[in-house]
Formats: sequence, structure tokens, C-alpha cells
Amino acid sequence: MQGKISLEKLPSVVTEILLRLKVKDAMSQALHTAKKTNTLKEAQNMMKEKRISGIPIVEGDRLLGIISVDDILNAFDKGYIDDPIEPYMTKTVVFLEDDMPLTFAISYFDKYSFGRFPVINKKKQLVGILTSRDILMSLVQALNQEIKELEDKIHPEHPLHSPNKIHREFFIKKLDFENAGKASFEIKKILKEENIPQKIIRRAAIASYELEINIAIHSEGGKMLFDLEGEYLVITAQDNGPGIADPDKVIKPGYSTANEWIRSLGFGAGMGLPNVIKVSDDFKIESEVGKGTTVKSIILLKEDD
Repeated sequence: MQGKISLEKLPSVVTEILLRLKVKDAMSQALHTAKKTNTLKEAQNMMKEKRISGIPIVEGDRLLGIISVDDILNAFDKGYIDDPIEPYMTKTVVFLEDDMPLTFAISYFDKYSFGRFPVINKKKQLVGILTSRDILMSLVQALNQEIKELEDKIHPEHPLHSPNKIHREFFIKKLDFENAGKASFEIKKILKEENIPQKIIRRAAIASYELEINIAIHSEGGKMLFDLEGEYLVITAQDNGPGIADPDKVIKPGYSTANEWIRSLGFGAGMGLPNVIKVSDDFKIESEVGKGTTVKSIILLKEDD
């Protein structure tokens, strides 16, 4: 059969697309049908006019059979072209259901030598016709859409930004390690819903987690603010604590004021704020002894070149 499709020879990406598609996504809904009382000559004229090679024979919306161009050629050769269709139509019809996976339809084209299959719905009503060309056209359209989505990710038409302004507040208790990481998880969830690139989500997750743990370990508790605005996001950690006499010292790798118990839990290695600085496009720290500390991590919504 011309245009025959074999699943075994298809690339994996094509197979994945076909697995998502159903027969109804590819079938032609422009039905050209005939009645059993129509003549073969009338069927031949319809095929010529519509440029089709087969016609479903129906009674109402119920499929009775199908007449093909081969049937018409036989009628011309044997001289019964003016006879009614009914005695000559194929009554044992192989059909597809509209909810079947398109891969199932392809196996039918492999198994049978037919050029088309009628498609019925759950009510056994004729709803479409599927040819191998229909499958190829639907596949081309789906592939083009996949390529466009990939190009949009690689080369966005506009700079990355979120159309939504989002503000969230998370309250963090002293030494509450059971809930440590929940704020970071929620921030990751928000960014995923906003379709922010994975690299940026990963950076925001590191910054928010380190700041969250910092509040739990080194203060009397506090809150973390998350703001997503246009082309950047801001994570702000505000704690109620002893404050820091020398902020420049605490941002150096390895410096820590955590006690032995905190260290025994796997925290307080002195890499928290250095890690935040590493993933931030801008970093700010303000502290007052006896009142508390505010740390800001600003991340631009742009991917590295």
C-alpha cells in the first residue's frame, strides 16, 4: 500500500507522539456516503467528484458496508454499473473506533490491504474515515508543534519573565527541623507553575533552602518572603535573633557559629550564605546586634548564554 506506515521502523519520538494521538485526532470528518439503493454509477460519479477511492454505505448513521473503486471497475467490466450498490458492497466491514490509539490504526493498515477504514463512535455511529494519508498529515502537524515548542524554549521571542506578580510569606520557627525545607518546596512549586526554566528553579531552591535553615538554626525564628515580579525574583529572610556584629565575616566559606549539637545533625557547616551568594545575581545582608538580620537573594529570570 502506498504511504504504508510501520511502527517498528519509526523513530522513538514519532512513536511517542503517535501514542498520544487517537483515531479521532487524525480522521477526516468530511463524510461522503451513499445509500444501498444508489447505483454503482452514482457511486462512481461521487468518487470522481470528491476524488476519493471508497464510499461508506449507510442507513441513517448506521454503517452497512463499503464500496471501493475496485468494485466500480468490476461493474464496468461486467456490465452492471447501473445496478444498485447493495449486492456488490463489502458487508463485512473492518472499522476503527474513534477513541482507539492511532498506533492501533497503524497496525490495521499493516494487517489489511485496505486504503481506508470507516470510524465509528461508542454508539456505533459513523463519524469519520481514516486513510494512511490522514495519519501522516496528523503526524506532521504534531511534529511541527513539538518543534515550535522546542524552539520557543531554546530561543524565546521575549526575555524570560513572569506575567504574574506573586508574593508569599513563610513563617519559620527556631530549631523546627521537621518542617525545614517546606518553604523551599513551595517556592519551587510556584516557579514550576509559572513555567520558569529548571536552571533558575534550582538556583531559587538552593537560596531559599539555605536561608530557611539559617533562620531555624541561628535565630529565634522569623519569616521568609518570596516575590516574583516581571524579570526577577526576590527571596528575603528576616529573623528575630542576636544579629551579626560583622556581616562580612559570616559570608566567608567555612565560618559558622553553630554549636556541636547542630553540627551533629548535619547543619552549620558554614556554607549556607556562601551558597546563597553563589546562586544569586545580587545579594544583600543587613544586621543589627540584638534585633535581627535581613538577607536578600535576587535572581534574574534569564538563562545563562
